[in-house]
Amino acid sequence: MSGLRVAVVQFDILWEDKTGNYDRVRSLLERVQEPVDLVLLPEMFATGFSMNIEKTAETAEGETVSFLSSIAASRNAHVLGGLMERGVQGGKNTAVVISPGGDVLCRYVKMHPFSFGGEDQRYEKGNEVCVVDVGGMKVSPLICYDLRFPELFREAMARGAELFVVPANWPSVRVGHFVNLLRARAIENLAYVVGVNRVGEGGGLTYPGRSVVFDPLGEPILDPEDREGVFLCDLDPEKVREPREKFGFLGDRRTDRYPFLAGPIPSSSARRGE
Repeated sequence: MSGLRVAVVQFDILWEDKTGNYDRVRSLLERVQEPVDLVLLPEMFATGFSMNIEKTAETAEGETVSFLSSIAASRNAHVLGGLMERGVQGGKNTAVVISPGGDVLCRYVKMHPFSFGGEDQRYEKGNEVCVVDVGGMKVSPLICYDLRFPELFREAMARGAELFVVPANWPSVRVGHFVNLLRARAIENLAYVVGVNRVGEGGGLTYPGRSVVFDPLGEPILDPEDREGVFLCDLDPEKVREPREKFGFLGDRRTDRYPFLAGPIPSSSARRGE
């Protein structure tokens, strides 16, 4: 089976300027001539980590989803990015996965709003993890602060996730936590983990980038540090499947003690669709 080429877009998000950020993403992607399978964008890439839902929130099929669909069509690739949606009593910090045909395959709402920054006062909590097939690989988006809650990753892994993508606006002051937690999530789930962070300044905070990629054994395979740009990385699904079969510690989970995290480790035949 062929691998998955991902394009990690790390850039300085303009504060609450959707048009400017759309233009910046287009410009960065135009520099990449080779084909890619999956384009990855940060959390709230069109606005920055804003609490101003009255100004920036949009409908589920609003302008940011339309923009992502246009990128997917022009690149003939899946696209995963974060945006701000309107909810019933506030906003919804959401990550969507768009197919090359422009369809929304997955809509994940952040399950852990960042209470330290007041996000929980403005944003509704999501309730479901999402796992979707992208080019023969099972992908699960989670968002920023979710990274501190390993049970969420374990639940998605039990549903078959082989690649976790974590769009983020993670500040410089805690960048060590970001990198170390991404690596831990990779090791403990024998999965690829990609953090997609921003650089620059916004909302009074400074952001470091560090959109790192870890393989299923926790080895770093991409780290653009604080550079702005589009960074390519090839992921091999067999590097997930082989250690899960040969180093099967995931089968030793005490699912009798935490049944809500239960679920089988997919067999090799099931994973390959045989």
